[in-house]
Amino acid sequence: MRIIRFILGLIILTIDWLTTPRGIKREKYLQAKVDAATAKLALYQYKACPFCVKVRRAAKRNSLKIATFDAKREAGRAEELIAGGGKLKVPCLKIEDQSGQVQWMYESKQIIAYLDNRFGSDRFKLDAPAFSVEKADISA
Repeated sequence: MRIIRFILGLIILTIDWLTTPRGIKREKYLQAKVDAATAKLALYQYKACPFCVKVRRAAKRNSLKIATFDAKREAGRAEELIAGGGKLKVPCLKIEDQSGQVQWMYESKQIIAYLDNRFGSDRFKLDAPAFSVEKADISA
């Protein structure tokens, strides 16, 4: 089983590498605002997890610089994920707002909807109110 997972992981990573999406182009000042807004985001993930790959691709499409942490291979990251979010499940996006409140978002569809809603090229809204997990539109 370990060999099968290893081979599937290599296939997933190779396809991801070969088909990496292009990021959207923004004016420098807008990209600087986006970069400042994403400084408070962190993605806990496994490198070859297909759901994590989907989230990383969405971030790449939106030209987002989000810190990524491997919850399996980086010491202490699994404990951080459990302590903050309550469970060891990836992908998980840690969202810290301006007041220091932290929200943990676990489902890849919700994470992608959040990223597209907040940072998408046609909907860039840095001044938008905090996104709520309960209000996430995952039908897209």
